[in-house]
Amino acid sequence: MWDYTDKVMDHFKNPRNVGVIPDADGTGQVGSLVCGDALKLTIKVNKETEVIEDAKFATFGCASAIASSSILTEMIKGKTLAEASTITNQDIADALGSLPSEKMHCSVMGMEALEAAVKSYRQGGKPVVFEQEEEKIVCHCFNVSEEAIIKAIRTNHLTTVEDVTHFTKAGGACGRCKGDIQKILDKVNGACELPSRPAEKVFSQMTLVEKIKKLESVLEEDVRPKLNMDGGSAELVDLEGTVVKIRLTGMCHGCAGAAGTLKNFIEKTLKEKVDPSLSVEQA
Repeated sequence: MWDYTDKVMDHFKNPRNVGVIPDADGTGQVGSLVCGDALKLTIKVNKETEVIEDAKFATFGCASAIASSSILTEMIKGKTLAEASTITNQDIADALGSLPSEKMHCSVMGMEALEAAVKSYRQGGKPVVFEQEEEKIVCHCFNVSEEAIIKAIRTNHLTTVEDVTHFTKAGGACGRCKGDIQKILDKVNGACELPSRPAEKVFSQMTLVEKIKKLESVLEEDVRPKLNMDGGSAELVDLEGTVVKIRLTGMCHGCAGAAGTLKNFIEKTLKEKVDPSLSVEQA
């Protein structure tokens, strides 16, 4: 029997926000019954503030899948789309007090369903099924691409084929791809050089989640420390295309020089560090 935390068992036995929002503003789906796990996440969004006012899930899966989906709905309710988009699979697992390593793919499924739901909202509400980018498929049993495996290894610091299976399910059926998974592990972790490592994605090629994380990284490292020196700060509220919505807080809020701070400092920094096409507006 799996060693589940009390919080996992609570969310499994008493799942929150089960069901489907009939007039959902965003619907994200991931997985399939063929692969053993499936999740549908529906969200209701305030059009003016882009705050997620309601979230429900319907899942087919184990206790970990149900618990991960349940706590995810609690984590995103009350958050803006931009804030929710920064949630990672590790955040979901941590919120549950941990998950067995063999069940970490359940938290990944929640993160992917959330990404698809946000994308669905941005596209007018039409349901979106999370799909891997068109890459070489390594595990045909579970349709896991090489890019997905590399991402899991780097994000979660995986070192063994067993680790990769726990996080992505790759290699968990027939096992024929385990040799290929080991080769990928060797390349990523430095046992041998990658023949041609692709260049870092430009901003326009990133997913919404990647864009939000990139912006948050620059704000945290290059913007907030300087604003904090004067008793102020800045929050990322939303991203609409290339327009970044920023809310100034603390001493910066309502300051006579707020417009200059946004344009001459924050916008300039984001253009230099992220992408020259970006512009910043007050949220």
